[in-house]
Amino acid sequence: MKKAIVLLSGGIDSATTLFYARKKKFKCFCLSFDYGQKHKREIESARKIARGAGSPILVIKVDIPKWASALTSPAKLISHTKKERIGKRIPSTYVPARNIIFLSFALSWAEARKCSHIFMGANVVDYSGYPDCRPVFLKAFQKMARLGTKSGLQAKAVKIKAPLLFKSKAQIIKLAQQLGVPLKLTWSCYRGGKVPCNKCESCILRAGGFREAGLIDPALKPKK
Repeated sequence: MKKAIVLLSGGIDSATTLFYARKKKFKCFCLSFDYGQKHKREIESARKIARGAGSPILVIKVDIPKWASALTSPAKLISHTKKERIGKRIPSTYVPARNIIFLSFALSWAEARKCSHIFMGANVVDYSGYPDCRPVFLKAFQKMARLGTKSGLQAKAVKIKAPLLFKSKAQIIKLAQQLGVPLKLTWSCYRGGKVPCNKCESCILRAGGFREAGLIDPALKPKK
């Protein structure tokens, strides 16, 4: 059976990617990261999603510069924004080299577990302008994996796959529904808490995706 490492953050994109990989008959091993983010709500979601998918998950704690991002620095606020401004600049929530770090861990685990693929939910259509979500970055990382690993030198380089790269948020949500992703378990908000803030960039993109898909976000449904 084919095996893959899946980067699982707990959001819609990564959860959909996990279920996509399972649909493609991969045995999936999930990686999530505690990198000092202000809340652990997304990690809780990742654990629940992985458990529901029947996939083991490992949460790796990494120490990165806390002061450089609004997601990790107590001194920096996660700003409110409007959808038309999203993607126009690299936001304050950018975490230095985050996907490089995550993919490097995933590549090491993939080689160790003899996994042929790494799946991640990177997207360049409805996203916040992060440089490490672009096709040119993924292409460069794939080249590095081919040149800098044992498997690469043996012509068995681990393949980096981002199946959602060119899909809109609405398309991703529709795909998630088709794949049976438990959307009510996903968490996108940059802030912690019991309910999404509906004001940060991630919340705005999520709300817009559900609206365009003609669906109601189960995370916002009142509890009965």
